[in-house]
Amino acid sequence: MASQHPFQPIVCIVDFHHARGPEVEKWLGVSDEEDPAEENDWSLLPFMALSDGAHASVEDFSYFTLRREATAEHPAASLFGISCTRQLDANELINRPKEVTRSTVQKAVVVICDRPQCFGNLRERLSIVVNAWFAQRDFTDLDILQRFQESLDKSFKAQEEERDQYFGLSLRELIHEFKYQTLVLFKCCLLQPKMLFFGSHCERICMLQFSLISLIPGLIRNLKDCADPTFNSYEKFLVMPTSLKTSERPSLLAYMGLPLQLFGTGSLFGPYTPLQQLDLLADHGTKSYIVGSTNSLLLQQKDRYSDILINLDEDTINITSPSLRAALTLSTPDRRWIDFLTQTVNDTWDESNPSRPKTMGYAGSEEFIRLQFEEYILALLAAVKYKQHTGHKDDSQWGEDPSSEFNPEFIDAWMKTDNFRVFNKYTYSDLFDVVQPLHPCSGGLSIEDVQRRVAQQINDLHLDERFQASRETIGKHLATGQQKVSTVFNNLWQDIEAMREAQKRKHEEQKAAQIAANASGPSSPTEKSPTSRFAKAPDFSQAQASVQAAGSRAGAYLSSWGTWAAEKRKTGWGRGSTPASPTTEEPKFGSLGKEGGGK
Repeated sequence: MASQHPFQPIVCIVDFHHARGPEVEKWLGVSDEEDPAEENDWSLLPFMALSDGAHASVEDFSYFTLRREATAEHPAASLFGISCTRQLDANELINRPKEVTRSTVQKAVVVICDRPQCFGNLRERLSIVVNAWFAQRDFTDLDILQRFQESLDKSFKAQEEERDQYFGLSLRELIHEFKYQTLVLFKCCLLQPKMLFFGSHCERICMLQFSLISLIPGLIRNLKDCADPTFNSYEKFLVMPTSLKTSERPSLLAYMGLPLQLFGTGSLFGPYTPLQQLDLLADHGTKSYIVGSTNSLLLQQKDRYSDILINLDEDTINITSPSLRAALTLSTPDRRWIDFLTQTVNDTWDESNPSRPKTMGYAGSEEFIRLQFEEYILALLAAVKYKQHTGHKDDSQWGEDPSSEFNPEFIDAWMKTDNFRVFNKYTYSDLFDVVQPLHPCSGGLSIEDVQRRVAQQINDLHLDERFQASRETIGKHLATGQQKVSTVFNNLWQDIEAMREAQKRKHEEQKAAQIAANASGPSSPTEKSPTSRFAKAPDFSQAQASVQAAGSRAGAYLSSWGTWAAEKRKTGWGRGSTPASPTTEEPKFGSLGKEGGGK
């Protein structure tokens, strides 16, 4: 029904007044008699457009959802806003109004439409237009904004028949940064808890949320119920598919029950949610949501407003519910699957262009990642249907319950969600005949898994970098020690050789003297010296002293080196003087934790 009465994109200007705060200054694309903010009760629109902390950036973007009230022509639906905020030194204004009393002027230009899948291109256009408008240094000249608004409807219609324009962070960047936590967050979305994203940069927390929900095929184009927990039009007009063409991807996805409807009755999606909207989050009718905030006050009440808190400033995930933590633990096939995906991205990573593989090939590309997630979720849907079909028995043709490879706790938790209820209601029981009900990386723990995990842990901890300084230091000390010890023993052998030469010369002198004495006349046996028959025993006292001195010098050096090595072990090889304490409640993204992504 909503498609019969498409929403015409409109533009508004939000100004930050020094006394009244943020307020809507001008609407473009509507008649002078109309005020969409009053007609739809958008009293919080100015706070959504000017996010907390936007003044700290030269340019900032905010993304939010709005409720469109029902009329005789159209039902109630969700709308989507994107705002670009900039500021200008008030002294640079050509025409400075009297109400401008501060040193800077801060304004946001907002576009409101009903198609978030177009935000990718719209964001770049909006940035250029707002930059050009500010460059005029005259905010009374709205010609550029007027022409921009007039072009929106035409450009949206041209993009309607194009393929999905995925909006959010680059999936390559997402996996490269969050590693196995990407799958943890993805599975968390399916469980429909209260997910709160926090960070200082508004656009970044919004991008992450859009990236995660875009991994569910078709969901970006079906968010008509996400702006209000009372909306449920998607289910009202949903019917079971009557045909299947496996050669056509849309037909296959629809037959398999996709997209999973994360936002229906009791659910909310608010990429940026200001503090003024907290009452809606705390409302009894709001059972689940995915929202973002830049206000640190929410961190003080995280237990009240979140089941899971993703802090992008500290790169931590805090899961308050033990049952949720158990459900989000990744199974061995899960870890094998996401480790393979992570390794593929890392092998093709290009720092100069993170969004594209350095090989310019298919492996590791955005489309490759999306199809991997699509295969994963199709296998999940088929496995759960097979679990229901066999009555939880293990004597099936697949052996054990194939859904257990996705983590039994996760399966049990997901089967209690509202999106599973809708999926189960409007899909056939024999989905496993269309898609094989096996995990994409089915199988138990193998030695390859252990080797890959160890290699990934070493890479995550940057052990090679941390040990580099230690290796250089140890090598330097060993080289110096080897040189010193060699010098000591070389000097020792030189002393021994010198002593031997001296003893040899002395022996020869004694022998010559004996021969001379014998030549002068015979002597009685009693007068013969013992040395006349045996050579005098060499005197090793000097050599022993030299050996003891050399040994003392070598021992002193080796002892000092051993003391240094022991101190290094106490403080940790390659670390600072204070070892980092292990994180339990809030694991770092990509850190080494348990098998799962919780704690």
